[in-house]
Amino acid sequence: MQQDLFVKICGITNLEDAMHAVRCKADAVGFVFYERSERYVAPERAAEIVAQLPDFVSKVGVFVNATQRSVEEIARKVNLSAVQLYGKEGPDDLVGYEASVIKAFNIRPNFDVEVMRNYLVDAFLLDAHSEARYGGSGKTFDWNIAVRAKEYGRIILAGGLTPENIEDAVRFVQPYGVDVSSGVEGKPGKKDPERVRNFIARAKDIPLSYNMIGEDFG
Repeated sequence: MQQDLFVKICGITNLEDAMHAVRCKADAVGFVFYERSERYVAPERAAEIVAQLPDFVSKVGVFVNATQRSVEEIARKVNLSAVQLYGKEGPDDLVGYEASVIKAFNIRPNFDVEVMRNYLVDAFLLDAHSEARYGGSGKTFDWNIAVRAKEYGRIILAGGLTPENIEDAVRFVQPYGVDVSSGVEGKPGKKDPERVRNFIARAKDIPLSYNMIGEDFG
């Protein structure tokens, strides 16, 4: 059975933006629990937002070099569907999580997709490398790397995606999903409603040319 493209709107900091993403048919919303991020949201606030969202929407928490214990504490408090982990975690560090695990990689030009071989996770998120930040950089990377990475699991494409380039990205990579944050913002942490609407509509309008196995994170 062919599965529709999974679309995640990340960097949610308020209920208004979350509900608008849901109305526009986003499959998931993301909350950043990295305190140095411009899009950081306190777990207590994220829990309040999540409590008002429908069950069918996946709620993903973004963490950077966090301990498994702290990740799981926040995941339970917020009622997350999945955790997206940026950092130095090796394959053995990602065993035993209660929530679905998305392993994020910041992609440099010389990134070797072979490193993904030993990770047993629900999906990989590929983002552009930035010296200054984890995610939300607004930069793209060589999408050929994402195409090669599909050999090792479900790929969620991120990094510099916008309503203007999302159709090209989906056609080229044919990923399991896409993730956007800065590309649909008016300012960091506040989404632009029209850009969110256009991004999701354009992303989901591109037919996927192969069958994908597995369900969304719910």
